[in-house]
Amino acid sequence: MASPAPQPAPSSALLRELATLLDAPGLQTGDAIETRFRKDWYAPLGAVPPLAVVRARNTQDVAAVLALCHRLRQPVVPQGGLTGLAGAATPEGGELVLSLERMRGVEEIDAQAGTMTVMAGTTLQAAQEAARAAGWLLAVDLGARGSCQIGGNIATNAGGNRVIRYGMMRDQVLGLEAVLADGTVVSSLNKMQKNNAGYDVRQLFIGSEGTLGVITRAVLRLAPLPSATQTALCALATYDDVVRLLRHAQRKLSGRLSAFEVMWADFYGLVTTRVPGVRAPLPAGHPFYVLLDLQGNDASQDAPVFESMLESAMEAGLIQDAAVASSHKEAQSFWQLRDAVAEFPVMWSPNAAYDVSLPIGRIGEFAETLRTRLLAVWPHAEPVNFGHVGDSNLHVSVYLPGATDLDFPEHEISDVMYGVVREFKGSVSAEHGIGFHKKPYLHCSRTPQELGLMRLIKRALDPHNILSPGRVFDLD
Repeated sequence: MASPAPQPAPSSALLRELATLLDAPGLQTGDAIETRFRKDWYAPLGAVPPLAVVRARNTQDVAAVLALCHRLRQPVVPQGGLTGLAGAATPEGGELVLSLERMRGVEEIDAQAGTMTVMAGTTLQAAQEAARAAGWLLAVDLGARGSCQIGGNIATNAGGNRVIRYGMMRDQVLGLEAVLADGTVVSSLNKMQKNNAGYDVRQLFIGSEGTLGVITRAVLRLAPLPSATQTALCALATYDDVVRLLRHAQRKLSGRLSAFEVMWADFYGLVTTRVPGVRAPLPAGHPFYVLLDLQGNDASQDAPVFESMLESAMEAGLIQDAAVASSHKEAQSFWQLRDAVAEFPVMWSPNAAYDVSLPIGRIGEFAETLRTRLLAVWPHAEPVNFGHVGDSNLHVSVYLPGATDLDFPEHEISDVMYGVVREFKGSVSAEHGIGFHKKPYLHCSRTPQELGLMRLIKRALDPHNILSPGRVFDLD
């Protein structure tokens, strides 16, 4: 059943009041609305622009705009860097876009607390660079770092390449400030790791995809800045060997394993033959390839430990072949293999891309089962598998040669995909969120009781259902 639709006031009245609240660059209407605000990364460009775009300068702007929209029952969709892959930031007709892009900047780095206080519109890369300049590491990292924003990273609980060591975005957030649907500012800019004073309200907003409030500022945990990295690409014969290598590396490297990226043969063959500039450090033909690295602070000590770990893995028969990066430039070339997925929308289109989570021990079996089910319906399908795996995350892309945007059966492919996810007791979303794209399949990973609790929280915090209505789930 569709969510109860907010009944907004006439747009002319809303726009007049918005004009009194905002400076000139803060409001775009009509033909002045830039095309980029119509969609996030995943969604196709829609024909219907938003009612208007608000570009808030600060928390006070956000609060005033939301109070007005709450009073007039005007639906609002918050937007960050528009790099989302679930469609949550794509506006529908009649919705107001609330962009956080002007709210950027690092307000403080507290060296004693090991924290950074940052505005929500700050790009992840800008925050990383500020932390690095101060001798710290902001641990979350993903390919869209130059465009994605901290507020969006928190609202979607972003993951990325370093989750196995540092955790998701949730694990980096010590405190935050958010504005509720009625304009109430909830400021909980906590800097302490331990704080058990009642409910932990920050958790309401982390991963809520803009449906419960608009995040405006955050206090992020920083980690000591590594000064040395050891990187290797390994070839393996079986998925069981992949899991054994993961546990072997975790034991031998004593918590310093910071990435464990797995590429199936189909992915490795595709990117090393079809993506310009990507070279193959190891010959094709092995069933699995693992990109792993150690982050430490003393190369003279880290390198022998890393090499010893690899040697013992080879002696145990876990690794068939390996290449160790001898320089930072070579390590970057290894990572180009994994990051080549960014080229898929251009060179391999149309394709259906999925981000799922499974119990680590069953990911190999899942991939084989999915391939069998897909080929039974589409014999010429080309599924490729890759993922972080050490944190249970698998990415799958499915390409159908000869298909066009008009006849590509994405919905049918999704039915097969999420049916297998449900069978394996996995999650339909590991790190990309639900948005519009995965909403029909949320029930595959959440019980009716969990969904009921989500709706209860949504009604309590947003009684008029104005914040990102229809995303994640529908209200009964």
